[in-house]
Amino acid sequence: MLRKRTRFRDYQAEAKLFKSRAIIAFIGIITMVGLLVANLYNIQINQYQDYKTRSNDNRIKIVPIAPNRGLIYDRNGKLLAENRPVFSLEIIPEKIKDMPRTIERLRKYLDITPEQVESFERERRHARRFKSVPILTQLTQDQVAKFSVNQHKFPGVTVNANLKRHYPYGEVLTHVIGYVSRINDKDMKRLSREGKEGNYQATRDIGKLGIERYYEDLLHGTAGYQEVEVNSRGRIIRTLKYIPPAPGKDVVLNLDIDLQLYIHQLISERRGSVVVLDPNDNGVLAMVSSPSYDPNAFVHGISTKAYSALLNDKNRPLVNRATLGIYPPASTIKPLMAVAALEEGVITPYTTRNDPGYWKIPNSKTKPFRDWLRWGHGKVNIVKSIEESVDTFFYQIAYDMGIDRISNWMMMFGFGEKTGIDIYEESKANMPTKEWKLARHRVPWYQGDTIPVGIGQGYWTATPMQIAKATSVLINRGKVMPPHLLRGTVDNGQPFEDQILTEVETYPPITGVKNRFWDLAIDGMRLVNHGKKGTARRAFYNTAYVSGGKSGTAQVFGLGEDEEYNADEIAEHLRDHALFTGFAPLNSPKLVVTVVLENAGGGSSQGGPLVRKVFDKMLVKEKEEAK
Repeated sequence: MLRKRTRFRDYQAEAKLFKSRAIIAFIGIITMVGLLVANLYNIQINQYQDYKTRSNDNRIKIVPIAPNRGLIYDRNGKLLAENRPVFSLEIIPEKIKDMPRTIERLRKYLDITPEQVESFERERRHARRFKSVPILTQLTQDQVAKFSVNQHKFPGVTVNANLKRHYPYGEVLTHVIGYVSRINDKDMKRLSREGKEGNYQATRDIGKLGIERYYEDLLHGTAGYQEVEVNSRGRIIRTLKYIPPAPGKDVVLNLDIDLQLYIHQLISERRGSVVVLDPNDNGVLAMVSSPSYDPNAFVHGISTKAYSALLNDKNRPLVNRATLGIYPPASTIKPLMAVAALEEGVITPYTTRNDPGYWKIPNSKTKPFRDWLRWGHGKVNIVKSIEESVDTFFYQIAYDMGIDRISNWMMMFGFGEKTGIDIYEESKANMPTKEWKLARHRVPWYQGDTIPVGIGQGYWTATPMQIAKATSVLINRGKVMPPHLLRGTVDNGQPFEDQILTEVETYPPITGVKNRFWDLAIDGMRLVNHGKKGTARRAFYNTAYVSGGKSGTAQVFGLGEDEEYNADEIAEHLRDHALFTGFAPLNSPKLVVTVVLENAGGGSSQGGPLVRKVFDKMLVKEKEEAK
C-alpha cells in the first residue's frame, strides 16, 4: 500500500513537471511565431520597396557592348589599319563534362598546341561557366570547314566570328601606327586612374604603340549596353533595352604610303631611319625605321619564343630609330651653328679664316683637333665652311661662343627636348650643359668639352626627328612647328572627302635673327649639293631641281692622334654613322628629308644618294604628272 502511494506521488510530480514544461514550450512557440510574423510584416510591408529594388538589381543586368574601332588612312585615302572578321574556336565550359578528353578529341581535327591549351585554361578560370572561352583564334577557311563537318560530335564547342585589327602593310608601318593587343592589368590600372574603365568593360584590345596608343580615345569610340533580365545563374532570359555603341572616329594621317613603301624598300637591308616632313606645316610624309617587325603577331598574342627572338635581336627591330635612335648629329648642325654665331656677333658675313687641317685651343698644350680633310681647306668664310664642311671653322666658333650660348641656341632649334610629334615613343636625346655634366659625371665642364660640340660631336646627341625639325626651323627662318602625323578625322560612316582637318600647332619662334643670316646658312646648304666643292655635289649632280643639304659623319669611337680611319679594317659596329639632312626645292621647299644610316660610313656618299632618290620620286614625279 505504501509503495502504491509513493508511485502515485511520483506520477503527480512528473505530471506537474510535464505540464509546466509544456506551458513554457507553448509560450516559447507563441513568442517565436509572434516574432516571425512581426519580422514578415516588417519585411513584406515596411521594407517592401527596398527589397523590391534589390531584387530588380539582381534580376536586371547591364551588359556593355564594345564599339567598333576607327580605321586609319593615309593622306590619299589608302587604308592602313582595318578591322577584319576573324574566326575563333570557342568552348562553353558548362556544356563540357570532361574538358581534357574534349580537347584531346579536338586535336584529331585541329592543331592545338600546349601553349594554347594553357592560355585557354588560364582564361577559363576567370570566366563564367556559361560564357564561351576561345581556345583557337585566326582559324583558316579549311579549319572552319573541317570543324563544321564534325561539329555534331562536340556539343558546347562553336566557331564564332569577331572583328580584329589588321595591318595590311605589316612591318612597313609598325613604328608609325603601332598595334593593338589584349588589355592587361597595367592597362586597366591606367584606365582606372583616368576614369575610363567603364568604357572598356566589353573591349578586349587597346592601343599599345604609335598612333594606336596616342589616339586611343579617338579610335576606340563609346561603349553601348544592353539592359537584360537574367536568372539566378546569371543567364540572359530577355533583353529589356538596347543602346548601340558609338564607333570610334576614323583617323587620317599625313603619311604617303607609296613614299613610305619606297623608302622602306631602299633601306630594308640596312639599320637606320628616314624622316620626311612637309616644311609648310611639318606634317610627317614618311617615317621609316629599319629593321622592323610585323605588328599583326601582337594583335593575336605573340608567343614567348617569338617575342624573345625580337627582344634579343642585335639589330633591335623593336626600337623606332626615327624618334628613339640617339646619335651625334655631326656636321648636320653646322648651318644652325652659323646662324647662332652670326647673330651673337662671334663672326660676321665677311669673317675668313685659314684652315691648315687642324685647330688648337689657344695657349694650350692639349692635342690639336683635326679637320676631316687632313691637309685643310685653305682660306674659308662662313658659306664655304658649310659647303665644304670645314671642321676647324666651327671649332673656333664653339670656342668663342662657349657651351652656355651654344646650348641655349640649339635648344631653340629643338635639341635636348622632345619634338612634339604625336606618338609617345620619343627620346629627348641630350643637349649638353655645364649643369648636365656635373650631375651626370660628377666633374665640371672643361673648355675642351666645348670644341667637339661645335661640329655636333662630344656629349651632344640627337634623334633623326630632331634633326629634321631643326632643318625645318632653319628654312622657315625661325618658325617652330612640331612634326605631326595626324592630318584629320572622319566621322564613322562619312566619306573620306568629308574629313575634318586638324589645326597645325606652332611653338614660340626664334625671333630677332636678321634675314641675311638665315640666307647665308641656306646658301651654304645649296652649295653643299650644287657647289663646285660641295660635299654632296656628286649625289645631286644634274638634278631637275635646286636643293639644299648638309651631310654628317658621326664617330662611333675615337681615333688616336696619328691613326687613319679605314672602314675596312675595323668591326662593322664601330664604323661611322652616315647622316644627311636636306630640303627641296630651294626657294619654295616642299620636302625636308633626314637620313641616318648606322655604321654606313660617310654622310655624303651614303646618305646623300638616298635623299636624292626621295627628292626625285616626289619632285620629278610631280613635274611629270603636271605635264
